[in-house]
Amino acid sequence: MPDRDSIAYLRRVLIRWYRASRRDLPWRRTKDPYRIWLSEIMLQQTRVAAATSYYRRFLHRFPTVQSLAAAPIDEVLAEWAGLGYYRRARHLKAAAEIVMEVHGGRVPSEEMQLLALPGIGRYTAGAIRSIAFDLRAPILDGNVHRVTARFFRMSGRWTSVSDRKEFWSVADALVPQTNPGDFNQAMMEWGALICTPKSPDCSHCPVRKRCGALASNSVDQFPTPRPKVEMVRVSRALYVVSDKEGRVLIKRRPDSGRMAGMWDLPETVPSPVGQQEPEPIGRFGHSILNKRYRIDVYQVSTKNLNKLPGEDHEWVAREKLTEYPLTTMAKKGLELADRQQPRLI
Repeated sequence: MPDRDSIAYLRRVLIRWYRASRRDLPWRRTKDPYRIWLSEIMLQQTRVAAATSYYRRFLHRFPTVQSLAAAPIDEVLAEWAGLGYYRRARHLKAAAEIVMEVHGGRVPSEEMQLLALPGIGRYTAGAIRSIAFDLRAPILDGNVHRVTARFFRMSGRWTSVSDRKEFWSVADALVPQTNPGDFNQAMMEWGALICTPKSPDCSHCPVRKRCGALASNSVDQFPTPRPKVEMVRVSRALYVVSDKEGRVLIKRRPDSGRMAGMWDLPETVPSPVGQQEPEPIGRFGHSILNKRYRIDVYQVSTKNLNKLPGEDHEWVAREKLTEYPLTTMAKKGLELADRQQPRLI
């Protein structure tokens, strides 16, 4: 466990540096727990630059937890489309409903009540409690794990349950009674801007004088590297099926699994549409976690509109597609099709 002097130094210097150097981000201009909660959910697996525009747009559509709870899930997913990891949006919507039903529309400040909400773990609960409610609560994510490991020369993998438990103990010891929100955000900002995973800017680090890894010239050895994950390559085909009125056939994905409930392009030419050879119009790559997709896109236009291939399919006018939560792959496929001339069959 770090000594008291090191803890006091880290608190004092980091908070001073954060207040002078922090980025002006929209969620840092509020103490509204709903908005802080939303920002923390969006920032999971998403870079700050990408999350900022979605955050503003999402709040314009759902400015309060009440409006989010009352909205249809399709509208929520449509606003989330492009951010990925769509389970976050589903959990956010479900949690908003619980906040309305159980907590009278007020985001709770108690840890156990927050942890009972879908999509909120110990890190998110700590961020909400410390930033929105000014309560002493630790946080630990990849950034905090990295900076802590380097400053105190702590070995341990992020993926190890026992190692992570030790880092949580240190995180709890570090967070101060006063200004806990500023300190926690300073830790995150330090990891995001200075003590980055690769090529950290040690020369401008506010706490470089006492960094254990820097003093021993071993910054690249902390934290303990994660085992490499083998990349999986996947081939997939998408079909842009349109009618003479310019409508596009889309298919709803199952309610469970990856991209649950989103709308996608068909992966085969549906039988009621036609059996002629589709026209290949392009290919693009797409990555999700450890999967690398190669997507071949085909175009088909048809006059045969007697029936839909199934209840999970729908014909949608091009100008209405923005109202549907489309997968990123579907959007890329449609962009390719927009550059082509349709062929009626």
